[in-house]
Amino acid sequence: MGLKEAGLSYVFLGAELGARSTDPNCYVNGKVQYDLLAKTNAFQQGLERLQKGVVNFRIAIMCAEKEPLICHRTILIARHLHERGYTVRHILENGNLEDHDVSMDRLLEMLRIPGQDMFRSRAEILSLAYARQGEKIAYESDDVTLTA
Repeated sequence: MGLKEAGLSYVFLGAELGARSTDPNCYVNGKVQYDLLAKTNAFQQGLERLQKGVVNFRIAIMCAEKEPLICHRTILIARHLHERGYTVRHILENGNLEDHDVSMDRLLEMLRIPGQDMFRSRAEILSLAYARQGEKIAYESDDVTLTA
């Protein structure tokens, strides 16, 4: 059974929300920087498209990674949707759903970052975790033009 027969639609947003930006300003030493990518007009337009889409559709953001913590969907896209107040659930390899907050607790544990700190807010702690994980999983290019 195809997507249409199942009542599903597919919209490619890789240019807007993908982890392999063609914008050289999103790279440092050949590695994409999620914080820079998130500030681009293309990324912001992709988020806006998702926000408009949830009004009429149930949306799933797909990628090839089976573990949400090693995928840009979680570290880049879900982060910004969650920060905007959207409910985000990740589909795990076994088919179970995991709330984004639970995923973030797993990320902190995986990175051995304490979830509470006297000197940093939860948002600051999560920002550190996003940055560390983003550095680990970010796309690297050998293209010399992508080394802003």
